[in-house]
Amino acid sequence: MVQRQFPMFPVGSTLVTHDLAVEKRDGKITYFYATLPVFTHDENDDASFQMITAQFYANSYVKQMDIVRAFGVTPISVKRAVKRYQEQGVQGFYAPKNTRGAAVLTDEVLQAAQQLLSQGQDPCDVADQLNIKRDTFSKAIRAGRLHKNSKKKSQQR
Repeated sequence: MVQRQFPMFPVGSTLVTHDLAVEKRDGKITYFYATLPVFTHDENDDASFQMITAQFYANSYVKQMDIVRAFGVTPISVKRAVKRYQEQGVQGFYAPKNTRGAAVLTDEVLQAAQQLLSQGQDPCDVADQLNIKRDTFSKAIRAGRLHKNSKKKSQQR
């Protein structure tokens, strides 16, 4: 008859389940399954933390609430990590974030706006001509994406 080996975790480790424990030492987090260390990452590496906990759930080593209780994270963050793992796999946690980019102020619109501003037109008038919200337009000026003339050309007397 095969004898079951009881899990033996290092002193100071925190139990997540009866088979899984985690230990924080010298800025590193190490996960133990039964008696074996199975994964290590830096304590500030959120992507690795989300990936490994989602993988533990996907492999049925833990329940989502075990992760919530052991690490003090929100249930929705665990659900999102599990969904990302199921849809994208491990690489989904390390891929660069998708950003939307400029929706209104495209390069063509910025060029047209800069031409009108360079001609001495008022920023509010330029925004109205190009059908851009005035706040969006002034935000682009404050951010340095557009430059308005500091002084209008003085009219000769």
